[in-house]
Amino acid sequence: MLRKTILFFYTVKHLKIRQVCYRAYYRIKKIRSIVGRLEKESALLNEYTWLGNRYAPQSLFDNDNAIFLHEEYSIKGSDIWNKKVKSKIWLYNLHYIDDLNSLNADERIEFHLSYVLRWIDENPAFIGNGWEPYTLSLRIVNLIKWCSRNNIRDQKILQSIAHQADALKQQLEYHILANHLFSNAKALVFVGIYLDGELGKDCLSKGLRVLKQEMEEQFLKDGAHFELSPMYHSLMLWDVLELIDLALITNKPELIRELGKWREIATQGITWLSAMCHPDGDISFFNDAAFSIAPKLKNIKEYAARLNVEIFKNDSSAIVSMPFSGFTRVNLNSETSALLINHAEISPSYQPGHAHADTLSFELSLFGQRVFVNTGTSQYGLGDERNRQRSTLSHNTLSMNGEDSSEVWSGFRVARRAKVTEYSHSERQGRGMVSATHDGYARFASKYTHRRLWESTPVTLTISDFFVNTKKVLVCTRYHLHPNVKIVEFSESSALLRLIDGVEVYVNVSGGEMLRKSFNYLPEFGLKVPSEFIEIRHTIEEVNFSIAWTE
Repeated sequence: MLRKTILFFYTVKHLKIRQVCYRAYYRIKKIRSIVGRLEKESALLNEYTWLGNRYAPQSLFDNDNAIFLHEEYSIKGSDIWNKKVKSKIWLYNLHYIDDLNSLNADERIEFHLSYVLRWIDENPAFIGNGWEPYTLSLRIVNLIKWCSRNNIRDQKILQSIAHQADALKQQLEYHILANHLFSNAKALVFVGIYLDGELGKDCLSKGLRVLKQEMEEQFLKDGAHFELSPMYHSLMLWDVLELIDLALITNKPELIRELGKWREIATQGITWLSAMCHPDGDISFFNDAAFSIAPKLKNIKEYAARLNVEIFKNDSSAIVSMPFSGFTRVNLNSETSALLINHAEISPSYQPGHAHADTLSFELSLFGQRVFVNTGTSQYGLGDERNRQRSTLSHNTLSMNGEDSSEVWSGFRVARRAKVTEYSHSERQGRGMVSATHDGYARFASKYTHRRLWESTPVTLTISDFFVNTKKVLVCTRYHLHPNVKIVEFSESSALLRLIDGVEVYVNVSGGEMLRKSFNYLPEFGLKVPSEFIEIRHTIEEVNFSIAWTE
């Protein structure tokens, strides 16, 4: 009980007053229904045709099955929408109706029409998952894009869009903020441009007002979205591109005035994402990142190019520092080898729902192949597995006595957080050096401090861990291997790894004992792939892990 009280206190202390007030307010607030007025509102439309890019695969099928997060399930029956046999996030996906704008959606217009009408009939107003503000936000945008693209004028659907928009407008997620509030605002803007009545004008005004504030706060000066998840960054970047697209299609003065700022954010965001992707072109696994949820960097660049958004060439410097977000990229022997380092703090402090206890973790690619990886994310919700995936031991960094560097708990919460107290980098004569220190373990009586040093050459990488002011304590450092990397030889102090193309990588440890263990790599929601990790246990104040390869 005492521990939970401590966790709760250190979590709540970071919240904004607005979050606390709105959480209490929404517990007692009732949503007003104005259906009669909305019948007139939905008849007033602005004519335009949405032609935005698409990337999502098909998820709804005419055999009455749906596939989300690698789980296939029958969606027959009107009770499916809130059925507790499926996870909350799976049901959320069912309500988003992303399939309306999937890659092959144009071939299934009649199917989609039937499905949308079914959703309306089986989801009465203000009841269930589908009327929560986040699901409302994503579905409203999907419906508007689909209606506009296919010239859908079914009054039942248009009235439902108006009704959903009004419900959303009354319950914007000020109690959550971050990407949720951004999505709320984007949906209001789409409604405000699509519906040409009083509701539309109200939505547009409110949506733009919120967007202006959130754009300023959520995108950092180095281009990163402030939740520091490459996956969520990609999603938010796509949202910005769709707003740019909407402005260009409709030529509405209210949007055109924002166009310059949106383009700037998109350009900077693409630059940051490019630095945070591996040479294989896909995202790194920091802070609730996984494949197959967000558009790939390739999709984003293609969309941006079509919208004439400026795209800078990748920075080829040996060390690319992103100080505002807290990441560093080290380009090694070629464009095919890179080290990605996390020296960020929990961000944003008031909404750490996607943060992991991964301070001073890293990922490494050699010759276009991922070698050392963080374990990934396969689920949301509550429970031991979710907490384990967020834990320090699920990342390529060091844990003291099995504790987390930041206290992640209850699925989406963080109590006491690691603070980076020192960071530096330098490059000289082909040798790169990055150093960082955090105080995440200083909450214990012995005031432990973790310092990590990465030293690189074109063919070597040495990672040195130091515990400052430490007493004798069991320290555990893990290095998780991508499933395609095989351990060929292994001893307590060295190992030989073989990449999928036959390249051999040699690792050595001094100051600790190496163990070989198994884990599940989690590249996508609902997907587990068996792999192995190297664990180093030591009690001394310094341990060195050396990696060597040939060009």
